[in-house]
Amino acid sequence: MVKMDGNNFIFFLTICVLSWRMELLKAQMVPAVYVFGDSLVDVGNNNFLPVSFAKANFPHNGVDFPTRKPTGRFCNGKNAADFLAEKLGLPSSPPYLSLSTNNITSHLTGVSFASGGAGIFNSTDRVFGQAIPLSDQVDDFMSVNKILMKLGSSAAQNQTSKSLFAFVIGSNDLFDYFGSSNLRKQKTPQQYVDLMVTTLKQQLMRLYAVGARRFFSAGVGAIGCIPLERVINKNHGCNAENNFWAVKYNDGLKGSMR
Repeated sequence: MVKMDGNNFIFFLTICVLSWRMELLKAQMVPAVYVFGDSLVDVGNNNFLPVSFAKANFPHNGVDFPTRKPTGRFCNGKNAADFLAEKLGLPSSPPYLSLSTNNITSHLTGVSFASGGAGIFNSTDRVFGQAIPLSDQVDDFMSVNKILMKLGSSAAQNQTSKSLFAFVIGSNDLFDYFGSSNLRKQKTPQQYVDLMVTTLKQQLMRLYAVGARRFFSAGVGAIGCIPLERVINKNHGCNAENNFWAVKYNDGLKGSMR
């Protein structure tokens, strides 16, 4: 018999609960998934940013994607945004920058505003040269909301209130903090992660104000265990400080969503 340690069991239980919730949302007829975030859920917006260094529109990205071609996703196949849409019985949300503002139907099953290198803070993208920060991503949804209003006020409100608004963002902000001596002089780690939480919530409230009611926000992963961090460490282990503050951010995020 295979034994699970405590952390693996909690992860397994989290996946089970998330899967159950997605099935529940599917049963409640979610018409669309609107995605906000960074490279973990970017489906090609950065392809349209001319000076961005954060792009994945070249081999061997996409080798396991159905088309076997690079799409702008920062992975070999589908990403989390694709699987989320699939779980709800919807097509993958297309990149916002690929859509025509004259075509209402292309916005009805969801749109991805995510951008590789993006952060909760507007200044986070300076490492990669150009990305679409969260506030601008929400601005872009406001433009989509105006397009949806062409359906009529009641239909547009119904579309927005029943749709899922998914957020996968925050890692780049933490990378930015731990890589910047100036930021660390300006704020303690606790002050910084607290500001991340409150800034994210402000963007959620902007969406709430125009009728959004269903939100999903993913926490930050173990950023201290990415290959670059392990190479930097002499023993090739994880960066415990980075992981600690990732957990602190996740705790704050969870508390703010209640």
